[in-house]
Amino acid sequence: MSQQVRIIGRGTWLDRVASEVIERDKALGLSLSLIRVESGLGASGLPHIGSVGDAIRSYGVKMALEGLGYKSELIAFSDDLDGFRKVPAGFPEWLNDYIAHPVTRVPDPFGCHKSFGEHVGSLLRASLDALGIEYTFTSGAEVYKKGLLNDQIKLILQNADTVGEKIKELTGQEKYTERFPYTPICKNCGRLYTTIVTGYDTARHAVHYKCDQALIRDRVVKGCGYEGDRDITEGEGKLVWKSEFAARWAALDIRFEAYGKDIADSVKVNDWICEHILEHPPPYHVQYEMFQDKSGGKISKSVGNVLTPQDWLTYASAASLRLLMFKRIVGARNISIEDVPTYMDEFDELESYYFSGKRDSNQLKDARLRGLYEYTMLTRVPSRPDVHVPYRQMAELAINSPEGVTVDFVTKRLIANGAVKEGSPSLTRRIEWAGKWAGAVGLRETAGAADSAPSTSTLEPETVTALAEFATSIATVRTADEAQAVAFDAIKRSGAQANKFFSAFYGIMLGAERGPRLGPYVMDAGPVSVARRVTEALANRAPRNQRS
Repeated sequence: MSQQVRIIGRGTWLDRVASEVIERDKALGLSLSLIRVESGLGASGLPHIGSVGDAIRSYGVKMALEGLGYKSELIAFSDDLDGFRKVPAGFPEWLNDYIAHPVTRVPDPFGCHKSFGEHVGSLLRASLDALGIEYTFTSGAEVYKKGLLNDQIKLILQNADTVGEKIKELTGQEKYTERFPYTPICKNCGRLYTTIVTGYDTARHAVHYKCDQALIRDRVVKGCGYEGDRDITEGEGKLVWKSEFAARWAALDIRFEAYGKDIADSVKVNDWICEHILEHPPPYHVQYEMFQDKSGGKISKSVGNVLTPQDWLTYASAASLRLLMFKRIVGARNISIEDVPTYMDEFDELESYYFSGKRDSNQLKDARLRGLYEYTMLTRVPSRPDVHVPYRQMAELAINSPEGVTVDFVTKRLIANGAVKEGSPSLTRRIEWAGKWAGAVGLRETAGAADSAPSTSTLEPETVTALAEFATSIATVRTADEAQAVAFDAIKRSGAQANKFFSAFYGIMLGAERGPRLGPYVMDAGPVSVARRVTEALANRAPRNQRS
């Protein structure tokens, strides 16, 4: 059972953005009967974490606006009239024949949809559906075909000289001082981007173009040489990015849209066009940085280093992925499947705090934590918290379980260890996620929780001594009681504080401050494995003079 809640406090960045949107719209005298937020859906390659992140965050702002008492709608605008720029990794090479064709007119290599664009779009929409994101889907190809942007296109083309000069001023790009910011689909070869518009007849609403060539992803794509006219009301062409956003915002009355740092220049130009050419206030924006892979490289559909939403949801809950998006928007983040345990455990901690009845003495922090949980649950808060077990504990048990009985084995071990009182469908689902994750990443012996565990460089000397003695003695124990005794002997002889010893131990092993009873856990994880991982964690400590 769950209940719909009114968001408490103003602690999150979502609340701040929603309040600023309302204040701005009031100041501009805009209608507040319906406040639309927008997210673009790319249709040129496999959807990844960043692709859904844009929509999830926009939906968060929608929820915050509704929490303030306003009706809001998320428009998920599919860029499915964009040209096909590069064959994504893992796709057949024959797709190269369709470079520069609209993605909705490129065949689906898997034969399950009408086009490549529809195939990719269906994957992204399925991800949003699985995450509980409610949206109004809008196809760019249909928008152009229905003429919903015709008025905006006419104004932009009528003022092409002014637009071209402003693009040059704001971005340094000069080509639109010589051509129009519109690219028709060639009547002869069907390509976009290779068509260069050199004239616009306002009476006939027609552009004159030549299918010449285009530089696409450092590759020169030759056009067919055809020269002719296109009626812009036919929907057989589109505005370029440095003007299309403005047309969408004005036509659909968009009040908020976040954007990635990589298109900041395009947004700057579109804001100006929206305000000065289309005479419509541009939406309120928040800029975010892009997700990166573990090497610090940009996640790219074409390069193939993507982490897809489907990947994440194979190993973790939808709530954990929503938390990843809602906890903050500023700063670049490295992300990979190895981070799943961190966010699963962080969500459990957030939920435990919410239901604990405790309140942080810092009221702003308390409001932020409670609001963050409510948003992560899409404002549908359950009547009681879910079962909470450290993710890595389940993963370790799963990978060491007899084949074919993983859920039963892990459940019985968790009950025996006192981690849970009984099995449940929720626990079964979590064990299945953790088992799949352990198999996917290999659950390296030394993995621990390096990214999330407290740094051992900050431990007190007595705690380090206790851990070192524990690691030396634990490898040969044969029972849980022996393991427990070894730990307390090490604590006593070193003079360490027990709570700091256990916090450090579970930080190394599980990436958490607490865990199950130590003795049974050591036997489940394997005494030799535990000894090795504690020893290696201590060996990797930074020298004292490098500590900060």
